[in-house]
Amino acid sequence: MEIAHTTDHSVTDDVQGLSLGIFLCGIGIHVLTSVGLITGQTAGLAVIIAYLTGYSFGIVFFAINLPFYFIAYKRLGMEFTIKSLISVSLLSVVTELLPLGFVIQSLDPALGAVIFGSLVGLGLLAMFRHNGSLGGLGVIALLVQDTTGFKAGWVQLITDAIIFTVALFLFPATVVVYSLLGAVVLNLIITFNHRRDRYIAT
Repeated sequence: MEIAHTTDHSVTDDVQGLSLGIFLCGIGIHVLTSVGLITGQTAGLAVIIAYLTGYSFGIVFFAINLPFYFIAYKRLGMEFTIKSLISVSLLSVVTELLPLGFVIQSLDPALGAVIFGSLVGLGLLAMFRHNGSLGGLGVIALLVQDTTGFKAGWVQLITDAIIFTVALFLFPATVVVYSLLGAVVLNLIITFNHRRDRYIAT
């Protein structure tokens, strides 16, 4: 039987962990949008809306997360909610600033999808381990895992399947297929590495 270990995080621990997670996610999303792909979850909805409306990803992503903070506060606590709100706000800023100093001129879409999934998967793991998230549907996935044991990664995969099905009616099939590859990489990283029974942070 595996024994769970509780890890107490200082404020400094949380700041560096969440900052790293936000930065990795920001780079991943920048790669994704640079090659014209989409993703799942709340970020995916924000990317789709941004493409269709012309609004920036950062603004749409911040706005679309607002309703989920109430759920996070009621079920996952004030600390989680505040960290998620700060993380979403900072990611919105990071995704606005990265294109100013990081221009991707050439990148194969399949490779871009794998880079995106890897970076955002690692970024989210860092954030989860410091009791944070990027809000939205990720909050629901964590809530389902903590209350039923059904893994957050599988919850996100099911949600992504729905989002990508809708995307087939809005984007070319090749864009959706490459995007799905990135989502699978991301969610498999979460599924195999995010275990509450192995790592319990306070």
